Amino acid sequence: MPSANAVTPGDASPAVHVIDDDAALREALDSLFRSVGYAVRTYGSTAEFMASGHATGSGCLVLDVRLPGGSGLDFQSQLAEAGVMMPVVLMTGHGDIPMTVRGMKAGAIDFLPKPFREQDMLDAVATAMGKDALSRAERQGSQDLRDKLETLSPREREVMTRVATGKMNKQIAFDLELSEITVKIHRGNAMRKMGAKNLADFVKMAQTLKLSA
Repeated sequence: MPSANAVTPGDASPAVHVIDDDAALREALDSLFRSVGYAVRTYGSTAEFMASGHATGSGCLVLDVRLPGGSGLDFQSQLAEAGVMMPVVLMTGHGDIPMTVRGMKAGAIDFLPKPFREQDMLDAVATAMGKDALSRAERQGSQDLRDKLETLSPREREVMTRVATGKMNKQIAFDLELSEITVKIHRGNAMRKMGAKNLADFVKMAQTLKLSA
């Protein structure tokens, strides 16, 4: 069962999610992570984790490789296929080289053999939490750009797309059969709506959005 002080479903704050069928180890990890300020949820199985509704939450997953009903490595693959981006730290008492290679190739942050040093686990989780925070910030930034792009008129978007390819106002005017002053107006409006600080920022936004003429 989730620990009594676990974050609740829908909580947006990052948490360390521990999946292991060993109750004593779950308690030990719960105590370890809380001692350095992390919110923690613990689960005895992958099914319990999925039923919690936290798979799409923020934070990281500390996952035992050998679990009742299936391999933690298989579960790691299933999460990836389902588009769950939460970073994974794997642990096992029966690790071997093929397991390690498979886990790391699938994107695991680290693969810790039991018994592990507490500091090694804390270091791995710190890396995983940092990666999660960075990837979420990048995805949010991309979504914000897409939302702003939707506010552009068709002409403003056409101008933005051509600016990103390095074309000058005169060239864009020729392409779109507009006057150069009209192109300048559209470009200025698009930059304002996108929140671009300067032309270089505007071009970077277009590249991030993968706009193409």
